Amino acid sequence: MNSSIGVDLEKAANLLRAGELVAIPTETVYGLAANALQDEAVIKIYQVKNRPQFNPLILHFANYQQLQACGLDLPPSAQKLAARFSPGPLTYVIPASYSIPGIVTAGTPAVAVRFPNHPITLELLQKLEFPLAAPSANPSGFVSPTSASHVAAQLGESIPYILDGGECSVGVESTIISFLEEQPRLLRYGGITLEAIEAVIGPVSLPETGYVDNPVAPGMLARHYATRHPLQTGRLQELLPAALEQYAPSEIVSISFTELLNDIPATNQFILSPTGHLPEAARRLFAALRLADEMNISLILAAEFPEEGLGRAINDRLRRASSSASTSVNATD
Repeated sequence: MNSSIGVDLEKAANLLRAGELVAIPTETVYGLAANALQDEAVIKIYQVKNRPQFNPLILHFANYQQLQACGLDLPPSAQKLAARFSPGPLTYVIPASYSIPGIVTAGTPAVAVRFPNHPITLELLQKLEFPLAAPSANPSGFVSPTSASHVAAQLGESIPYILDGGECSVGVESTIISFLEEQPRLLRYGGITLEAIEAVIGPVSLPETGYVDNPVAPGMLARHYATRHPLQTGRLQELLPAALEQYAPSEIVSISFTELLNDIPATNQFILSPTGHLPEAARRLFAALRLADEMNISLILAAEFPEEGLGRAINDRLRRASSSASTSVNATD
Protein backbone atom coordinates (compact mmCIF):
# COMPACT_ATOMS: atom_id res chain seq x y z
CA MET A 1 0.00 0.00 0.00
CA ASN A 2 1.23 3.49 -0.86
CA SER A 3 -0.48 6.57 0.51
CA SER A 4 -1.92 9.15 -1.80
CA ILE A 5 -1.92 12.78 -0.67
CA GLY A 6 -4.77 15.14 -1.48
CA VAL A 7 -7.61 17.36 -0.34
CA ASP A 8 -10.56 15.10 -1.25
CA LEU A 9 -12.84 15.23 1.79
CA GLU A 10 -15.33 12.74 0.34
CA LYS A 11 -12.57 10.21 -0.25
CA ALA A 12 -11.32 10.69 3.30
CA ALA A 13 -14.83 10.38 4.75
CA ASN A 14 -15.60 7.22 2.77
CA LEU A 15 -12.34 5.56 3.83
CA LEU A 16 -13.05 6.37 7.49
CA ARG A 17 -16.61 5.00 7.18
CA ALA A 18 -15.10 1.80 5.75
CA GLY A 19 -12.89 1.39 8.83
CA GLU A 20 -9.68 2.58 7.19
CA LEU A 21 -7.08 5.02 8.53
CA VAL A 22 -6.62 8.55 7.19
CA ALA A 23 -3.98 11.06 8.24
CA ILE A 24 -5.63 14.40 8.99
CA PRO A 25 -4.24 17.91 9.54
CA THR A 26 -4.84 19.81 12.75
CA GLU A 27 -3.46 23.07 14.07
CA THR A 28 -1.11 21.11 16.37
CA VAL A 29 0.30 18.13 14.42
CA TYR A 30 -1.05 15.67 11.84
CA GLY A 31 -3.21 12.93 13.34
CA LEU A 32 -3.72 9.29 12.38
CA ALA A 33 -7.50 9.08 12.36
CA ALA A 34 -10.00 6.23 12.62
CA ASN A 35 -13.67 5.83 13.48
CA ALA A 36 -13.48 6.09 17.27
CA LEU A 37 -16.61 3.98 17.77
CA GLN A 38 -15.36 0.99 15.76
CA ASP A 39 -12.96 -1.30 17.61
CA GLU A 40 -11.50 -2.83 14.46
CA ALA A 41 -10.64 0.59 13.04
CA VAL A 42 -9.05 1.80 16.27
CA ILE A 43 -6.94 -1.37 16.51
CA LYS A 44 -5.36 -0.37 13.19
CA ILE A 45 -4.07 2.84 14.79
CA TYR A 46 -2.23 0.83 17.44
CA GLN A 47 -0.88 -1.59 14.83
CA VAL A 48 0.34 1.04 12.36
CA LYS A 49 1.91 3.23 15.06
CA ASN A 50 3.22 0.26 17.07
CA ARG A 51 1.60 2.06 19.98
CA PRO A 52 1.14 0.33 23.35
CA GLN A 53 -2.54 -0.34 23.96
CA PHE A 54 -2.33 1.00 27.51
CA ASN A 55 -1.77 4.48 26.01
CA PRO A 56 -5.23 6.04 25.45
CA LEU A 57 -6.31 8.13 22.46
CA ILE A 58 -7.84 11.58 22.04
CA LEU A 59 -11.29 11.86 20.46
CA HIS A 60 -11.82 14.69 17.98
CA PHE A 61 -15.22 16.34 17.55
CA ALA A 62 -16.51 19.07 15.24
CA ASN A 63 -18.65 20.72 17.90
CA TYR A 64 -20.25 20.40 21.32
CA GLN A 65 -23.38 18.79 19.91
CA GLN A 66 -21.38 15.87 18.54
CA LEU A 67 -19.75 15.46 21.94
CA GLN A 68 -23.13 15.28 23.67
CA ALA A 69 -24.41 12.81 21.06
CA CYS A 70 -21.81 10.36 22.42
CA GLY A 71 -23.19 10.76 25.94
CA LEU A 72 -20.33 13.03 26.99
CA ASP A 73 -20.42 16.43 28.65
CA LEU A 74 -17.92 18.99 29.88
CA PRO A 75 -18.07 20.12 33.52
CA PRO A 76 -18.69 23.86 34.10
CA SER A 77 -15.01 24.86 34.38
CA ALA A 78 -14.20 22.95 31.18
CA GLN A 79 -17.09 24.69 29.45
CA LYS A 80 -15.54 28.04 30.38
CA LEU A 81 -12.28 26.98 28.78
CA ALA A 82 -14.07 25.62 25.71
CA ALA A 83 -15.88 28.93 25.24
CA ARG A 84 -12.51 30.67 25.14
CA PHE A 85 -10.16 28.15 23.47
CA SER A 86 -12.18 25.61 21.45
CA PRO A 87 -11.83 24.83 18.68
CA GLY A 88 -8.14 24.92 19.48
CA PRO A 89 -5.18 23.06 20.98
CA LEU A 90 -6.78 22.13 24.31
CA THR A 91 -7.79 18.59 25.32
CA TYR A 92 -10.23 17.84 28.16
CA VAL A 93 -10.06 14.61 30.18
CA ILE A 94 -13.55 13.82 31.44
CA PRO A 95 -15.54 10.76 32.58
CA ALA A 96 -16.17 8.37 29.70
CA SER A 97 -19.65 7.33 28.61
CA TYR A 98 -20.96 3.86 27.79
CA SER A 99 -20.67 4.57 24.06
CA ILE A 100 -16.87 5.02 24.07
CA PRO A 101 -15.01 1.75 23.41
CA GLY A 102 -12.52 0.61 26.02
CA ILE A 103 -9.81 0.37 23.38
CA VAL A 104 -9.97 4.19 23.05
CA THR A 105 -9.75 4.83 26.80
CA ALA A 106 -7.24 2.00 27.44
CA GLY A 107 -9.75 0.56 29.87
CA THR A 108 -9.83 3.63 32.11
CA PRO A 109 -13.08 5.37 33.16
CA ALA A 110 -11.89 8.60 31.51
CA VAL A 111 -11.71 9.86 27.94
CA ALA A 112 -9.71 12.70 26.36
CA VAL A 113 -11.64 14.93 23.94
CA ARG A 114 -10.92 18.03 21.88
CA PHE A 115 -12.19 20.21 19.04
CA PRO A 116 -9.38 20.73 16.48
CA ASN A 117 -8.98 24.17 14.92
CA HIS A 118 -8.30 23.32 11.29
CA PRO A 119 -10.88 24.15 8.60
CA ILE A 120 -10.34 20.98 6.55
CA THR A 121 -10.61 18.63 9.51
CA LEU A 122 -13.59 20.49 10.99
CA GLU A 123 -15.37 20.12 7.65
CA LEU A 124 -14.46 16.43 7.55
CA LEU A 125 -15.79 15.88 11.09
CA GLN A 126 -19.04 17.59 10.19
CA LYS A 127 -19.52 15.07 7.37
CA LEU A 128 -19.07 12.07 9.66
CA GLU A 129 -21.51 10.28 11.93
CA PHE A 130 -18.82 9.51 14.51
CA PRO A 131 -15.87 11.18 16.25
CA LEU A 132 -12.30 10.43 15.22
CA ALA A 133 -9.64 8.87 17.41
CA ALA A 134 -6.45 10.51 16.20
CA PRO A 135 -3.03 10.36 17.87
CA SER A 136 -0.09 11.87 16.03
CA ALA A 137 0.53 10.31 12.60
CA ASN A 138 3.98 8.84 13.25
CA PRO A 139 5.43 5.62 14.66
CA SER A 140 4.95 5.61 18.41
CA GLY A 141 7.62 7.51 20.31
CA PHE A 142 9.09 9.36 17.34
CA VAL A 143 8.91 13.02 16.35
CA SER A 144 5.40 14.19 15.51
CA PRO A 145 4.60 15.28 11.91
CA THR A 146 3.70 18.88 11.05
CA SER A 147 3.20 18.42 7.29
CA ALA A 148 1.72 15.85 4.93
CA SER A 149 5.22 15.04 3.65
CA HIS A 150 6.33 14.16 7.20
CA VAL A 151 3.47 11.65 7.43
CA ALA A 152 4.29 10.15 4.04
CA ALA A 153 7.95 9.71 5.01
CA GLN A 154 7.09 7.59 8.06
CA LEU A 155 3.71 5.99 7.37
CA GLY A 156 3.36 6.29 3.60
CA GLU A 157 3.35 2.53 3.06
CA SER A 158 0.88 1.78 5.85
CA ILE A 159 -2.18 3.99 5.27
CA PRO A 160 -4.29 4.66 2.17
CA TYR A 161 -4.72 8.45 2.32
CA ILE A 162 -3.18 11.62 3.74
CA LEU A 163 -5.44 14.65 3.82
CA ASP A 164 -3.18 17.61 3.07
CA GLY A 165 -3.88 20.73 5.10
CA GLY A 166 -0.51 22.42 4.74
CA GLU A 167 1.89 23.17 7.58
CA CYS A 168 0.51 22.99 11.13
CA SER A 169 0.08 26.46 12.61
CA VAL A 170 0.85 25.57 16.26
CA GLY A 171 3.38 22.76 15.82
CA VAL A 172 3.25 21.14 19.28
CA GLU A 173 0.49 18.93 20.59
CA SER A 174 -2.51 20.15 22.55
CA THR A 175 -2.42 21.02 26.21
CA ILE A 176 -4.20 18.33 28.24
CA ILE A 177 -6.18 19.19 31.38
CA SER A 178 -8.05 16.69 33.55
CA PHE A 179 -11.40 17.35 35.20
CA LEU A 180 -11.51 14.06 37.10
CA GLU A 181 -10.61 15.74 40.41
CA GLU A 182 -12.20 18.64 42.27
CA GLN A 183 -9.42 20.95 41.11
CA PRO A 184 -8.54 20.68 37.40
CA ARG A 185 -5.08 19.20 36.82
CA LEU A 186 -2.76 19.97 33.94
CA LEU A 187 -1.48 16.68 32.51
CA ARG A 188 0.56 17.91 29.53
CA TYR A 189 1.91 21.30 28.51
CA GLY A 190 0.98 22.21 24.95
CA GLY A 191 -0.53 24.75 22.59
CA ILE A 192 -2.56 26.64 25.23
CA THR A 193 -0.39 28.07 27.99
CA LEU A 194 -0.82 27.53 31.71
CA GLU A 195 -1.14 31.29 32.16
CA ALA A 196 -4.01 31.49 29.67
CA ILE A 197 -5.87 28.61 31.33
CA GLU A 198 -5.55 30.03 34.84
CA ALA A 199 -6.72 33.44 33.61
CA VAL A 200 -10.06 31.78 32.77
CA ILE A 201 -10.65 29.22 35.57
CA GLY A 202 -8.16 30.13 38.27
CA PRO A 203 -5.37 27.93 39.70
CA VAL A 204 -4.96 24.38 38.41
CA SER A 205 -2.84 21.54 39.76
CA LEU A 206 0.42 21.11 37.87
CA PRO A 207 1.76 17.89 36.33
CA GLU A 208 3.43 15.56 38.79
CA THR A 209 7.20 15.10 38.56
CA GLY A 210 8.05 12.22 36.25
CA TYR A 211 5.81 10.20 33.94
CA VAL A 212 3.62 7.15 34.19
CA ASP A 213 3.35 3.58 32.97
CA ASN A 214 -0.47 3.53 32.78
CA PRO A 215 -1.63 6.99 31.67
CA VAL A 216 -5.20 8.31 31.58
CA ALA A 217 -4.28 10.59 28.69
CA PRO A 218 -1.79 10.60 25.80
CA GLY A 219 1.60 12.25 26.07
CA MET A 220 2.40 11.13 29.63
CA LEU A 221 5.02 8.48 28.85
CA ALA A 222 8.64 9.27 29.71
CA ARG A 223 10.25 8.29 26.41
CA HIS A 224 8.51 10.17 23.64
CA TYR A 225 9.28 12.30 20.57
CA ALA A 226 12.56 10.36 20.23
CA THR A 227 15.18 11.34 17.65
CA ARG A 228 17.40 8.82 15.88
CA HIS A 229 20.52 10.67 17.02
CA PRO A 230 21.21 11.15 20.75
CA LEU A 231 19.82 14.44 22.05
CA GLN A 232 20.95 16.42 25.10
CA THR A 233 19.10 19.43 26.44
CA GLY A 234 20.30 22.17 28.76
CA ARG A 235 22.37 25.35 28.55
CA LEU A 236 24.20 25.17 25.24
CA GLN A 237 27.31 26.95 26.51
CA GLU A 238 27.60 24.32 29.23
CA LEU A 239 26.85 21.32 26.99
CA LEU A 240 29.07 22.27 24.07
CA PRO A 241 32.58 21.92 25.63
CA ALA A 242 31.98 18.31 26.67
CA ALA A 243 30.44 17.53 23.28
CA LEU A 244 33.48 18.96 21.46
CA GLU A 245 35.76 16.69 23.47
CA GLN A 246 33.96 13.70 21.96
CA TYR A 247 32.86 14.87 18.50
CA ALA A 248 34.09 17.08 15.69
CA PRO A 249 32.20 20.38 15.29
CA SER A 250 30.63 19.07 12.05
CA GLU A 251 29.15 16.12 13.98
CA ILE A 252 27.13 18.34 16.31
CA VAL A 253 23.83 20.11 15.63
CA SER A 254 22.35 22.75 17.91
CA ILE A 255 18.71 23.74 18.31
CA SER A 256 18.18 27.02 20.11
CA PHE A 257 15.69 29.80 20.71
CA THR A 258 17.83 32.74 19.53
CA GLU A 259 21.42 31.70 20.27
CA LEU A 260 24.10 31.35 17.60
CA LEU A 261 27.19 29.36 18.64
CA ASN A 262 30.72 30.17 17.47
CA ASP A 263 32.22 26.67 17.69
CA ILE A 264 30.08 24.64 15.28
CA PRO A 265 29.18 25.36 11.62
CA ALA A 266 26.28 27.75 11.05
CA THR A 267 24.76 25.13 8.74
CA ASN A 268 24.47 22.83 11.77
CA GLN A 269 22.46 25.32 13.80
CA PHE A 270 18.68 25.67 13.96
CA ILE A 271 17.53 28.95 15.52
CA LEU A 272 13.81 28.54 16.05
CA SER A 273 12.96 32.21 16.46
CA PRO A 274 15.57 34.92 15.83
CA THR A 275 13.15 37.50 17.27
CA GLY A 276 12.53 35.49 20.47
CA HIS A 277 8.89 34.64 19.72
CA LEU A 278 7.85 31.46 21.56
CA PRO A 279 4.86 30.61 19.29
CA GLU A 280 7.20 30.72 16.27
CA ALA A 281 9.70 28.50 18.08
CA ALA A 282 6.99 25.98 18.99
CA ARG A 283 5.71 25.91 15.41
CA ARG A 284 9.22 25.16 14.06
CA LEU A 285 10.38 22.71 16.76
CA PHE A 286 9.38 19.32 15.30
CA ALA A 287 10.47 20.27 11.77
CA ALA A 288 13.90 21.24 13.13
CA LEU A 289 14.19 17.95 15.03
CA ARG A 290 13.36 16.05 11.84
CA LEU A 291 15.88 17.98 9.73
CA ALA A 292 18.59 17.49 12.35
CA ASP A 293 17.88 13.79 12.47
CA GLU A 294 18.34 13.50 8.70
CA MET A 295 21.87 14.97 8.85
CA ASN A 296 25.09 12.97 8.98
CA ILE A 297 25.90 13.88 12.59
CA SER A 298 26.43 12.22 15.97
CA LEU A 299 24.75 14.48 18.53
CA ILE A 300 21.93 17.03 18.84
CA LEU A 301 22.22 19.73 21.50
CA ALA A 302 18.98 21.52 22.36
CA ALA A 303 18.79 24.67 24.45
CA GLU A 304 16.51 25.11 27.43
CA PHE A 305 13.73 27.56 26.60
CA PRO A 306 12.20 30.11 28.96
CA GLU A 307 10.03 28.19 31.44
CA GLU A 308 6.96 30.26 30.66
CA GLY A 309 4.11 30.16 28.16
CA LEU A 310 4.81 27.85 25.23
CA GLY A 311 8.39 27.50 26.47
CA ARG A 312 7.11 24.94 28.98
CA ALA A 313 5.69 22.79 26.17
CA ILE A 314 8.91 23.05 24.15
CA ASN A 315 11.02 22.06 27.16
CA ASP A 316 8.69 19.15 27.91
CA ARG A 317 9.08 17.77 24.37
CA LEU A 318 12.85 18.22 24.40
CA ARG A 319 13.24 16.53 27.79
CA ARG A 320 11.36 13.49 26.54
CA ALA A 321 13.31 13.41 23.28
CA SER A 322 16.53 13.56 25.30
CA SER A 323 18.76 10.50 25.49
CA SER A 324 18.70 10.98 29.27
CA ALA A 325 14.92 10.90 29.60
CA SER A 326 13.90 9.35 32.91
CA THR A 327 11.77 6.24 32.90
CA SER A 328 10.99 6.36 36.61
CA VAL A 329 7.37 6.17 37.71
CA ASN A 330 6.60 9.08 39.98
CA ALA A 331 3.01 9.89 39.07
CA THR A 332 -0.25 8.02 39.12
CA ASP A 333 -2.66 10.33 37.23
